[in-house]
Amino acid sequence: MLAALALALCAAGAAGWGGWQRYQAANDDSASFAQARDDALAAGEQAVQNMNTLDHKTVEQGLDSWEQSTTGDLHRQLVDGRDAFARQITEAKTVSTAKVLSGAVTELDERAGRAGVMVALRVTVTAPEGEPAVKESRLIGSLTRTSEGWKLSALGQAPVGATAG
Repeated sequence: MLAALALALCAAGAAGWGGWQRYQAANDDSASFAQARDDALAAGEQAVQNMNTLDHKTVEQGLDSWEQSTTGDLHRQLVDGRDAFARQITEAKTVSTAKVLSGAVTELDERAGRAGVMVALRVTVTAPEGEPAVKESRLIGSLTRTSEGWKLSALGQAPVGATAG
């Protein structure tokens, strides 16, 4: 009888401790921040990949993807230049595909709805004739949180190396 009571007390204590740990984990700000960081990174990687992928056979769908991945000034530039982009890609008959090699969030301000990402990717450009050209690059992107989620608001090449002074 005494052993059963001791066992019941231990089980109740373990259940209480487990419940408290679960409550703390569910209400931990660092878990919320980690989720926001992961969301920004996933959106940033996908947007950078989208911006480096375009097929002349489906150029309108590709440009739609560019526009859906962006916001702000970058979005306006793409909308304004859409016809020129479509014409260039259609005339060149190229297909570019991008593959994300790695990515990282470089900054995250949840309150302001801004984030920065660095993405390494491999872009393959295939022209109608010749061998595909493969280039690896690092890009830096700025993200803005919108009602639809994180979107790319700026994109540029990451500096390579440092200058000795």
